[in-house]
Amino acid sequence: MSRKMKTLIAGLLALGWGASGVAAQTFSTSARAAYVLDQTTGTVLLDHNADEALPPASMSKLMTIYLAFEAVTDGRLHLADTLRVSQHCMDYGGSSMFLNTQDRVTVEDLLRGVIILSGNDASCVLAEALSPDGSEAGFAALMTNRAHEMGMNQSHFMNSNGWPADGHVMSMRDLGTLARHLIEDFPTFYPLFGETEFTFDGRVPSNTRNRNPILALGAGADGLKTGHTSEAGYGLTGSARQGDRRIIFVITGLQSEAARRDEAERIMSWAFRQFTLQDVGKAGDVVPGGAAEVWMGAQPQVQLALGQDLQILVPTTTNSSMTTEVVYNGPITAPITAGQELAQLVIRREGMSEITVPLVAQADVAPAGFLQRLTETAKIVVGKMGLGQQQAEGV
Repeated sequence: MSRKMKTLIAGLLALGWGASGVAAQTFSTSARAAYVLDQTTGTVLLDHNADEALPPASMSKLMTIYLAFEAVTDGRLHLADTLRVSQHCMDYGGSSMFLNTQDRVTVEDLLRGVIILSGNDASCVLAEALSPDGSEAGFAALMTNRAHEMGMNQSHFMNSNGWPADGHVMSMRDLGTLARHLIEDFPTFYPLFGETEFTFDGRVPSNTRNRNPILALGAGADGLKTGHTSEAGYGLTGSARQGDRRIIFVITGLQSEAARRDEAERIMSWAFRQFTLQDVGKAGDVVPGGAAEVWMGAQPQVQLALGQDLQILVPTTTNSSMTTEVVYNGPITAPITAGQELAQLVIRREGMSEITVPLVAQADVAPAGFLQRLTETAKIVVGKMGLGQQQAEGV
């Protein structure tokens, strides 16, 4: 069986792609590292040192929140459960819910305390409750293992909240992946990230506002988490939705709160204004000129169709190149069932991430009859005999 590849540029244009350009617009960022993802299409719009493992500061609390959401979803925790506050958690400085060891705090309040107030103490309380051994260090190991299971291989945690520690790192791509999981896996809980204020037990009235600067912009922003330490600089994992599109972006290493806010606003404006969503085809649409070879089938080929609705993101202004290929291992042995995934459509656009779309059989292909199978087998035998004769004669 050999690997088959076929270029289908003309056929795909017939499906409805115009000649609009596909080169990404150049975007220069002042962040030390940045990552921008169009979540709707899975298109990476910006990758600036996105795989560098860096101190994530409080943005690492998103991993604690993810594990807490998982625990609530599977019943290990309930929103009304009350958790104790250890001396270790109370002793954390920095951003805080101002908890003390006399407190018994509900899981729901702790989640808001982490998400809205960025409470280091609240994060620690959740961590100790979920840790296999009851310690924050044990929970940090759990965070690391779960992150790697999710493909976040540049992430390693030493605590639950991003408190400065050697070896506590994440990449911006990992944070983008985590943000996407939070949005897609927990749609019921995700609106918590858009809440702008939370007061716990009347404590410290000046500490009730969500620090996420993009929530007040009125541009569809609804999450996720800020971060800051002297080592990491100012960072933000953000998301916004406008119309049918949602973007996720991560920035770090900015020099001030103002710089973080301004850079976040620039990125949001660029991502929504410089790219547009284009419909290409619907699930079941046949790819013109696209067919896979069939072995021992009643037909020698089977037409390929889109396995899902296909939209792509294209820049609004430039002209550049796009290539498309169908990739499959073939010929494909019959019988084949309509809707069976047989191939992949690979779309490559200059300056943008590659898109892979499943292609399925457009119709059933029955096995060949006895005489046809006999004929095909005979062709193979004769072909091998001819090749052997050529080799013997030194041709």
